[in-house]
Amino acid sequence: MRTRSAVLIAFAVVVGWLVVAGVTGPYSGKLSEVSTTDSTAFLPADAEATRAADEAARFTDRGTTPAIIVYERDSGITGDDRKRADADAAELPGLDGVVGPLPGVRASDDGKALQLIVPVDSTRDADEIVTAVRAVVQDADTGLAVHVAGPAGLRADLKEVFGSLDVTLLLVTAGVVLVILLIVYRSPVLWIIPLLSAAVSFGLAATAVYFLAKNDVVKLDGQAQGILTVLVFGAGTDYALLLIARYREELGRFDRTADALWAAWRGAAPAIIASAATVIAALLCLLFSGLNSNRALGPISAVGIAATLVVMLTFLPALLLLGGRWAFWPRRPRTGGASEDSKLWTRVAGTVARRPRLTWIGTTLALAVCTLGILQVGGTALGQSDLFTAETDSVTGQESLARHFPGGSGSPTTIFVSQASLPAVTAAVEGVAAVDSVRAVGEGGAPAGPPKVVDGRVQLQATLSDEPDSAAAEETVRLIRAAAHAVPDADALVGGYTAVQLDTQETTERDRNVIIPLVLAVIAVILALLLRSLLAPVLLIATVVLSFGSTLGICALIFRYVFGFPGIDASIPLFAFVFLVALGIDYNIFLMSRVREESAAHGTRAGVLRGLVVTGGVITSAGVVLAATFSALAVVPLVILAELGTAVAVGVLLDTVIVRSLLVPALVHDLGNRVWWPSRLSRRPENSPEKDGRLISV
Repeated sequence: MRTRSAVLIAFAVVVGWLVVAGVTGPYSGKLSEVSTTDSTAFLPADAEATRAADEAARFTDRGTTPAIIVYERDSGITGDDRKRADADAAELPGLDGVVGPLPGVRASDDGKALQLIVPVDSTRDADEIVTAVRAVVQDADTGLAVHVAGPAGLRADLKEVFGSLDVTLLLVTAGVVLVILLIVYRSPVLWIIPLLSAAVSFGLAATAVYFLAKNDVVKLDGQAQGILTVLVFGAGTDYALLLIARYREELGRFDRTADALWAAWRGAAPAIIASAATVIAALLCLLFSGLNSNRALGPISAVGIAATLVVMLTFLPALLLLGGRWAFWPRRPRTGGASEDSKLWTRVAGTVARRPRLTWIGTTLALAVCTLGILQVGGTALGQSDLFTAETDSVTGQESLARHFPGGSGSPTTIFVSQASLPAVTAAVEGVAAVDSVRAVGEGGAPAGPPKVVDGRVQLQATLSDEPDSAAAEETVRLIRAAAHAVPDADALVGGYTAVQLDTQETTERDRNVIIPLVLAVIAVILALLLRSLLAPVLLIATVVLSFGSTLGICALIFRYVFGFPGIDASIPLFAFVFLVALGIDYNIFLMSRVREESAAHGTRAGVLRGLVVTGGVITSAGVVLAATFSALAVVPLVILAELGTAVAVGVLLDTVIVRSLLVPALVHDLGNRVWWPSRLSRRPENSPEKDGRLISV
């Protein structure tokens, strides 16, 4: 193709994408509008807590979520404090979204706190209603501490966090990528091209996800929202680095930039496509999750990768062609110029060539030792007080409630049974340790009078002694279920806040057992097709699984002894596995696709060293970019996202610095052509690039 024609096509492609960016860009800041914080909506339909929630809807005209107001004075509640709480109880039912009548103010046994439960319409945005409630109850400065806690208070605080997530996380992520690109390219111009391409990718992905969530095709939560941002920018920059590095290499061989770009595209595109396909396939395995939030995260992230792939293989090359050699200023590549292969990677390749077996055995043992940190993992769901990295009103209020009232006060466990079995179930539940009280619910939620009967069913409420989000409370719910289910013909269903947490944790454990083997099988098939080998995929997957175990071990120590977190959330191992295995295989694909290309001409031992030298710098840069972008999740004041961002960052760095730079090259070099078994390449005679223990040429 003539240069003039190629430039015209590139110009048309750039203009077209800029038009698309103008349309999709505004949706980048609108994802929080279609995000939900309702944890009940993410449970499977057959979970007991879900079925209990469905039955609860039959007992009330309007579904409610409790906001719990706690008034606390260390020196003891005064008469004026009580009058103020009573006045609030009289005023709050007049607020839009508050469902009256309120049950009344309750005093703690120690006389230092008051409690007021405010039912909030569960079909409305909790943040708006809770904000109005807080404006009413916190308008005096009398030394009385007042906080709004409970499920509604928590949901409002989560909504506030996610409401500022769009712009903040986007700016931080883009800023991190900008700094790294300036360091990598040392050019005042070139960084614009990959960053602009990543921004266009994110706009396209955000628009698609916005409409999917708005039309209830997927349920978007703040976690998936944050992951989408860092994933698109991280993966997009990785693909850009790979293509630009190959383009710079080809510019040293071709006079015309169009020819160099076409050669670079043909060389890099298969690896980029294979990488994206691997990540998409791994993410879509989350569709087999029992949790709706996980099932949504899979396609949401897959949409992000697909959008990134399309943009990086069209918009990015067009920008590079228009920029020409000047885009690399002041280090413009020249035809026939000296190779810019790093001396560092030549030395690394030399070390691998001299002592391949010692290298891969040594790195394997080092990674295996790191996995011992897994013994520090506490795989329980984080409690409400553990969710945030910063203090929030709902957390402070929950801590105050725990000091002065039974732990489950305000968030009772609900039990639905047949009317005939009510006395037997009540007695059975009262016999469970750590149950503070049990009562039947009357008309309008009244604590006294005959129980309300709906289609022969009645509702009980059990107040637990422990905090509703604690491991002890979850164990109590297990015991309540066992006791209630044992009553003949009761057909008992046990739900409530703690039951939702328990069912979520148990479903997460089931997901790990199903999805992890599925991800490994899918990736093995893709690698076998790409590398035309059965042995190489097994070895590559084994190295990444080892890297994952090491990452989890290291992170367990970091979370406990550096960050002071109470443990690793139950969902982190699964999320970290999916992202680390998919993204870790990415770098092995980048390396091994080039190694296979070189091995066909020079033999495997020479090919792996050539591939390591040529790709070492760019893959390491890509790993640093991806690690840095996931680290940006730390700006979100949520422990689970801080843990996930840290885990992916640590894992990616392990993959790029140790696994892909030392372990895999040394293992492949030691095996030689056998690594390609059973393909024809495995039966070719090996041409060794070694002589006297030194690397002659790569």
